[in-house]
Amino acid sequence: MGDRGRLVVPAELRVRLDWTQGTTLLFIEMGDGVIVATRDQAKALMRRQLGGADLVSELLAERRDAARVDDAA
Repeated sequence: MGDRGRLVVPAELRVRLDWTQGTTLLFIEMGDGVIVATRDQAKALMRRQLGGADLVSELLAERRDAARVDDAA
């Protein structure tokens, strides 16, 4: 880390991760350190942590099923 608080990401890593100038990065503090990721990478990480669950899609499916039951009654 530089004296102005700037981090230098090695060029090889930036190329491998397709991080270009202006890429927004999130710093996610964990118990043992910090994860640096793009928003899409952070979303994918959270989905893996949740067992691949897409909670919004599950909720919408449940609501649609409930609406069908109500409409049939």
